[in-house]
This record gives sequence, C-alpha cells and structure tokens, in this order.
Amino acid sequence: MQTKRRSKTKPEASNPARELGENYIFWCRKCNIPLLDESCGICKETGFRIELSQPGDVRFSSRHEKSIINNLLLNSFGAAFPDGKLILLNKIPGEDKTDEIIVDGLRFGILRFDMKELAFKLDLVVEGASALIQAGIETKLVKISSKGRHLSGKTIDGGEVLECSDDIRKGDTVLVMSKNLSGFGVSLKDSIELKNPGKSLRIKKIESKKAFFLSRLAPMDEVIRANAPHMKRLVKDAVNTIRGIANQKDFRDSPVYVSFSGGKDSLATLDITRSALKNVKVFFANTGIEFPETVEFLRQFCRKNSVELIEVNANEAFWENLPIFGPPAKDFRWCCKVCKLAPINIVMEECTRQGRKCLTIDGKRKYESFSRARISPKEENPFIPGQVSVFPIRNWRAIEVWLYIYYRKLEYNPLYDLGFERVGCWLCPAELSAEYYRFKELHPELFARWNEYLLNWAKEHGVSEKFIEHGFWRWKMLPPKMVRLAEELNISTKLKGTKEEFSIAVTGGVSPCKTGGYTMEGKIAGIIPSEALDIANILGENVFSEDLGVLLIRKNNSNVKIFSSGHISVNAGSRDEAISLFENTAKQLSRVKKCTKCGVCLKVCPAGAITIEPKLRISKACTRCGKCIESCVVVKYFDRILPEFTS
Repeated sequence: MQTKRRSKTKPEASNPARELGENYIFWCRKCNIPLLDESCGICKETGFRIELSQPGDVRFSSRHEKSIINNLLLNSFGAAFPDGKLILLNKIPGEDKTDEIIVDGLRFGILRFDMKELAFKLDLVVEGASALIQAGIETKLVKISSKGRHLSGKTIDGGEVLECSDDIRKGDTVLVMSKNLSGFGVSLKDSIELKNPGKSLRIKKIESKKAFFLSRLAPMDEVIRANAPHMKRLVKDAVNTIRGIANQKDFRDSPVYVSFSGGKDSLATLDITRSALKNVKVFFANTGIEFPETVEFLRQFCRKNSVELIEVNANEAFWENLPIFGPPAKDFRWCCKVCKLAPINIVMEECTRQGRKCLTIDGKRKYESFSRARISPKEENPFIPGQVSVFPIRNWRAIEVWLYIYYRKLEYNPLYDLGFERVGCWLCPAELSAEYYRFKELHPELFARWNEYLLNWAKEHGVSEKFIEHGFWRWKMLPPKMVRLAEELNISTKLKGTKEEFSIAVTGGVSPCKTGGYTMEGKIAGIIPSEALDIANILGENVFSEDLGVLLIRKNNSNVKIFSSGHISVNAGSRDEAISLFENTAKQLSRVKKCTKCGVCLKVCPAGAITIEPKLRISKACTRCGKCIESCVVVKYFDRILPEFTS
C-alpha cells in the first residue's frame, strides 16, 4: 500500500500510572510501535491512547491471520499489507471469531467468521476506509456529491454519484469520497448502473477526519525494547507472587508443580516459575483428545529444557463416557471433570497422603472468560483436596504473554501460527467454529471421526446436518445470538427425545398430606430400589424390604419411599422441604446410574465412605457433609443430563 506521513497532533492526556486491566493501549507514532505504558522505551516520546473494546485482550496477529486479512483485502481492494507490517487483533463479542484489527495505531476494521457462510469476512470501519483512500486505493471507489448534508447512514441516489470504478458489483463494500469526506458504504447496483437514477449506494459511515498509514515497519525486537520497562515490572510482580506464597509457612515443605497445557499462558508461567523457584515439576493432564501438535510440542519442550514432566493420561475416558453424557457443550462441560480432574488427582495423591498441601502454579488469566474475571492470587481447588493454585499472570493480557515469549525466545506451540487463538482439546465445544474448521483442514481423519458421531447423534435426535455444520451442538441451551442464527438459516433446533436408560419425573406435584406435612409424587424408570440403596446413606437413615420391593429413607421428620414399580413418594414438613428433598433424591439416584468413576468424590470424602468399584456405593460411614455432591460432575450437570426433569 502507498503511505503518507501523518500530520502531527497532540497526544491525548492519560494517566502514566496505568492500572493493569484498563481497556486501552498506547501507540508511538515515531517508532510505529504499540505501547503498554504511555512512554516509549526507545524514543521516550509519549504515545497516543487507543481505547479498546472489552475485554481488551489484545494480541499480535498470527501469520495465518495476516494471510486471511491480506487475502480479503486483495479480493476487495486489490491491496495488501506489506510483509513486516505489525497487526494487532483485539477480541470482541460476536457470533464466532471476531476481532478488531489495529494497524499503525488505527482501528482498521473487523475480522469475523461468518456463521451463515462459514467463511471469514472483513468489515471496514471509517478509519480504515479513510486510510485506504489516502493511500491512493482506486479499486471499488465511489466519488459522490455531498451537497452539504449529513451522509452517514443515508442512501444515495444515482444522480449524486460523480465517478465510480468499473469493478463494483451489487452488495460490495466500497470506498466513498466526497470533497473533504471519506468513508465506506455498500453498493446497491453494479458499476454500470450506479450513476442511474434510483437508490444506488448506502453510506455506512463517512467523516472529514483523515487517517493515514505509517510507512515505518517496526521489527519485533524494537517492540520488545519499547515495552521493556513495563514487562520488567510485570515479571517482577509475577515472581514475587510465586515466591511469596511458596515461602508461606503452610507451603514451605510442599512440592510445587506447574500446570502445563502446551498453551502460551502456561508456557510463560512455567518459564517464570523456573526463574523464581528450584525443583519445579510439571504435570500435563492428557485428555486423550489433545491436538497432536500440542502433545509433541509439550514433550519436546520439557525434554530440551530438562524439565521433569509428569504426564497423566485419561486415555479413552472421553469416548467411554460419550454414550452416557452425549456431546459436551459450552454449558455442559462434563468432559473437563472426567478427562482432567480424575487424572490430576493421581498427581496430587503424593501430597495428600502425607497431609501436606500442594502448590500448583497455573497460567489462568482474567481476560480469558467472564468466569475467570475475578481470579485471586491463590485459590484452593474445591474439587481436589490439598491443591492450592497460584495465578501469577492473572492480570496479563495476551500481548504481554507474547512479548514475554518473544523476549525469552521460547519455542511455542505451532498451532498459534496456524490460526488458533487458544489450544485445548481438538473437539472442545468452547473452540470457535473458525478454529474448528481450521482443525478440519489440518487433521481430516480426526475431524471425520468426531463429525460422524455428531451426524449420527443429530439423526437420532431429529435435527439436520446443518444443525451440526453451523455449530448448534455446542450448547444445551442456545444463547440469543444462536437462536437468531437458526431462525435466519431456517434450522430447527428442537431435539427429539430418546429413550433414556434412567429418567425421573414429577407426576403428582406438591400437595398437603392427610397424615401431616406435604407430599410429592414421581415416576422413575431404569432403576430399582436395590440399586437406589447404594446411594441411600447420603440421603438419610434407610431400610430396604426386598419382599415388599420398597426402600424407605428417613431424614429428620421427612421421608422418601422408592417402590419397585417405579413410583417415588416424598413426605416433608413444608412445601419447600418436599421439593428440595425430591430434587436431591433425583440427583443422588442420577449419580448411581451415570457415575463416570472419575474418583473425584473419593478424594473429597473425609469419612472414606465412598467406593466406585465395581459400582458407586456410599456406606453408613457417610456423615452427609455434602462435599462429594459439590465435586460430582453428574450432580453439577444434572439439569443437562435429565433436561426433562422439573420439580
């Protein structure tokens, strides 16, 4: 692209003592470098501030993402960014992969994966359109008469079109000029018809403010130098966090592990931890559905750097539990507990057997998701007794993680250069569709195995192949954006019920009982009283009559009766107590039928009352503390496993 020099403007006032987590960065116009502090570490000049859309987890564009952007630019405007041009991407809300594109300190446009066409699209913004026009781009260019009126959002008559390039087709995004104005719009006609009377052009945004590309190409070593003071403070804080917690009285004799997933965050965390402490071990929970590139990179990195790697493998746990739970979803991540928590327990046993706590240094960051937005420096893992997790880079943004990796010249997972923003399991429902279809290109055999399962599952549940193709399987309960998409594509999202091995439903509601209190009736399928006896001790004192075919469970002044006919009856002192006891009973019965044998409940039970071989049983030693309930994946996702159940 041709470039012109920017006019000098006074930088906006800003607070040099920027707090971590603010949604902005700075840009040095002289060096053409993004800054994480207000002052450039090379030229010492003050940068101007760029406000970022939330959450502000800005990052460097990968080679693959640059290639996508340049191909879209070439197809639309016959131009592309030169090699070496620094491009930042800032993740913003959208249907799927959606990123603000920042180039030369400009908001150039938005790169998004279109869930209708299952392809990448480039949406210009006014700064990007203006910069293209000022760079002399004449492809898909329209010159109009402004007539001194407000034009943004207006539709232009063909009589107001003064000139247009001959490469415009109906529906194209076009560059728009008018005297001192520049912007972009959408053509409603082909070039040959644009000047004819009638609606010809819809102006999206146009303004008098000019934007220009910068000619200087800054190498990465200069970007590192410019941000060195900022990064030194971040690293120092991270090291102090690790050392401070590790030196606390409770942890002085505790072994220290780094949770290494093969991703960028855990890579930076591992390197920082190794500089902060000695005798650090690494554990990797291999779910059995990890990207092949991740497993190879992780093992090779540890071998080259003499890092002791403890790899625990879930093997076929995912596939073995798939018939029970069905495909995982963003709001139904049963796979994480089955494939990660159970193997991790094996590593933690070394500590818990000796009554010590175990420190795990983890690379979670608050920018990754809303659920992680309030990460504290350390947390006790509620599902793994004795494990205390430390999060030294919790306040770091992606760009800061990458700057650290580049500065330290660390080898990193090759998937990042191949178009993946995050690396995890290759069939993870949290994976973006853009990355899912990229995975299809890289590993067609693995994709075919999973896609075949999904298509069979879709057929069984009465939904179309389009339901799978457009990613609706990733949710149990579709968010509004996906509901709208389904309506636009005319795809039915109503799943046909299948015959369940186990089910429970309310039949009689809640009503006053003649003998006092309230009663609630229900119907159970797929379980008999003798099986329910295995879990009865957690509900209360119990007795089973094989002759009568009934199990009676008493809790305080309430009771539950389960009959071999499939009838269940609950009696309690109040309406709310009856509902609560019925629902809790349903959850515990679900544990009997859906137990994954992950073993998490064994670790949290203080009374040693639980066994899972050959099947789940809770003995009379149970104190009903509830800790095993809190850690159980079946209970956690009860409403997803039995969506038809309502109390």
